[in-house]
Formats: sequence, C-alpha cells, structure tokens
Amino acid sequence: MTFNASGDGFVVFDRVQKSYDGEVLVVKDLNLSIGKGEFLTMLGPSGSGKTTCLMMLAGFETATHGEITLAGRPINQVPPHERGIGMVFQNYALFPHMTVGENLSFPLEVRGMGKSEREAKVMRALDMVQMGKFANRRPAQLSGGQQQRIALARALVFDPELVLMDEPLGALDKQLREHMQYEIKHLHESLGITVVYVTHDQGEALTMSDRVAVFNDGRIQQLAPPDELYERPNNSFVAGFIGENNKLLGTVEDFDDAKTTVRLATGELIEATPVNIRAKGQKTMVSIRPERVEFKPEMMPPGAHTIAAEVLEVIYMGDIFRTRLRVAGSDDFVMKSRNTLGQTKLVPGQAVNIGWHPADARALDPV
Repeated sequence: MTFNASGDGFVVFDRVQKSYDGEVLVVKDLNLSIGKGEFLTMLGPSGSGKTTCLMMLAGFETATHGEITLAGRPINQVPPHERGIGMVFQNYALFPHMTVGENLSFPLEVRGMGKSEREAKVMRALDMVQMGKFANRRPAQLSGGQQQRIALARALVFDPELVLMDEPLGALDKQLREHMQYEIKHLHESLGITVVYVTHDQGEALTMSDRVAVFNDGRIQQLAPPDELYERPNNSFVAGFIGENNKLLGTVEDFDDAKTTVRLATGELIEATPVNIRAKGQKTMVSIRPERVEFKPEMMPPGAHTIAAEVLEVIYMGDIFRTRLRVAGSDDFVMKSRNTLGQTKLVPGQAVNIGWHPADARALDPV
C-alpha cells in the first residue's frame, strides 16, 4: 500500500490545540499530516489526547486553536454531516428499530440517493463484510461481531474517502478481535480509503497500521511505521508502551554517535545505541526487548554483551517460555525463548549468563 505522507497530506492538523476549560490543554500544538490512502493509528493511554483528536476531525469537538484541513479544505466550521466522513464506534451505534438494510440505507437517504441505487450500494457494502444474508435482521438478532461488521459496512456504504474508527473492536473477545483486525486491514487495502484509527491496544496498532502516532500528555511522542516504532523507540515512554521492555538504569560513561557505554547501578559496564544522550554523567535507562535476550552461548549473536543473571521464575506459555531474571539488581528482567525441540529447561534459583547484541540495547531518557 502506498500513500502520500508529505506536507500536502490528505488530512492535516496545523498547530491544533484543545482545551475544555480554557486552562488545561488536552491536545498541545498538534502538527500531523496523514496521506491519502494511509492507515494511521492514534495510540496511547486514556487521557493522552488521541480520542479528542479524532473527535475534532469528525466535527464532534471544535479545536480551541489551529486548523484542520481535509483534502485541502478547512473544516473547523463544517458540520459533521457535511464532512463526508465514515465513522465506526466501539458501541456500534446502530438504530435498534431498523433492519440491517435500513441502517445502511439511512446515510444514503440523507444524501438524497434514489431507491434502486441505495439498494445496490447496501448489498455491495454488506457483501464486503460477508453479511449479505442479514439485510432483513435487526441488530438485536446479531452477535457482537456481526453488529460490528454492520457498523463497518454502514461507514463504507456511501463510499467515503476517509473513515474514522474509535476503539471499534474493544467490545469483542480476543479471537474475534484479532480476526476483525485482519478483515479491516484487508478492506483498507482493497478499497484504498484513508483510515484514522484510535486504540489503546499496542498490538492492534502494530498489526494494522501504515504508521502509528503514539500519544501521551496531549502530544505525539513518536510517529513512525510499526517496525520502526518497536525497534527504535524515541524515548522511554514509547519503549515502555509498545511491547514488553526490559529497563536497566545507569549512568553514561562515554558516548559518540554510534554507541554509548553505560555503568549500571551495580557497577557493570554495558554498551548501547545512544538515543537523546547529551553528556557524560547523564542518567539513562537502557531498553532491551525480551526476545532479543539469549542464554545459550551457541545462540548468542557475534559481539554479544553478556552479564550474570539468576532465574527467578519460568512460565510456560505454549509457543514460548517467559523467564523472569534478577539482572544488575533488577528483579523484573524478562527473557522470552522459543519452545523448540530439545529446549533447555531453566529452573528458579539457577545461575546463568545471558547475552544480547549491543545494537538491541537503546540508551534512553530515564523513567
């Protein structure tokens, strides 16, 4: 999927701010360009500002400062129903007194479309979500997953160029939620529409998105494709929020553009990739992903850094073993190892040497 994410984006937030009380900003100087055809996810904890941004784009909230444009058109003063945007909510927002077909037909009637054209578009949208046989049922006769498919079809039925989704899968069970993630992703790819998606589920964001904007405290902390976000987090918040992450606290002993040497609180020296390291003596948090840690000498990458550890807990999770270790004074260091034939079984109390490549360690701002 290709899209244009340059300065002349399809959706542009230009220095947008939002305050509900005139004092506290819940969105702070947001500058964001979303390319036509892009799937962009706004990800963050509750209260980070992501949903407020979506509501301003939809027209249900008004920006306190700044401008939002859609296809080059300022929309701050445009009512929601005139923006031509499809919306999907967590609670489905279907009309209970209408059939599925009538729910989908309603936005077409509002746009003055004739009956035969409405019927054709309704069936086309239902077929997109494999719900063509359910046109005459009412929402109460459908499961949660079926209702969410209908809500998605209703957002697509009038061929919008932009669809907004606010935690649309939050009410579904894990297996169905994961299945719907792929369905939405494939629909996006086949239709070429622009999607702005809001979630607090980092796995969901990594699975579906072209780019992810990680929000915290009303600001975007990092905007990047999923793999870059996971592999190269900009700060300790992003590293901690995206996936599981080991944290070793220490002090910068030496650094250049390529690497930094960090002395841990227990005295060990380790090397890491510097991120926002500015001076010797600076406090830092070294971030290491659990799946990049190895305890078998033959499996350690060339140039691996090794350190002594004690096994505290081993949890069998089917496809992996999750091992909690005591490392450099921390009891929360985690290693994930694949469950393979002949896998060495570690036991609590066992002393091991673990290792990782210095390129997999990032020296970030302290937590």
